[in-house]
Amino acid sequence: MTKRVMILATDGFEQSELMKPKANLEKAGIETTIVSLESGEIKGWDQKDWGESVKVDKTVDEVSDCSGFDALLLPGGQMNPDILRMNDRAIAIVREFGMADKPIAAICHAPWLLAEADLIKGKTVTGWPSIRTDLKNAGASVVDQEVAVDGNLITSRNPDDIPAFSQALMEMLGEHVKQEELETA
Repeated sequence: MTKRVMILATDGFEQSELMKPKANLEKAGIETTIVSLESGEIKGWDQKDWGESVKVDKTVDEVSDCSGFDALLLPGGQMNPDILRMNDRAIAIVREFGMADKPIAAICHAPWLLAEADLIKGKTVTGWPSIRTDLKNAGASVVDQEVAVDGNLITSRNPDDIPAFSQALMEMLGEHVKQEELETA
């Protein structure tokens, strides 16, 4: 049966942190579904300016539960997770994946969503340097490494970590790939 990964994002997602892991998952035969706050398209942020848009497949209000998905991918960027963490339904979705012990992969600023969903207390995580204090204050043990895996949580720091980040998520889904075959930042 085909594995399915929900990608939860909104305007301001870091372009490479959504597009590259999505491409890596799809290359491995894993289906991806973009879920956002509103229907239509969401626009990425590409380093210093607006980037490409991606089509939204479902809104958070159209997702009744996470049972149809095998994992959750949370791309970073500063704006994207900051907007999402203010939405009760988005946080409920993150929390539901956590309660179901399904893989959650969060990169860059996206671990903010894990903190907001109260999923990182006692866990080892990483993230963008400016949010590490927030992660510590939420009870996490914070490390500075390309990928941190603790239970069902996979976290990474920045676009340079995308190959290791993608590989960790795919391995947690039972797919074995070589890191050199993965899309990079």
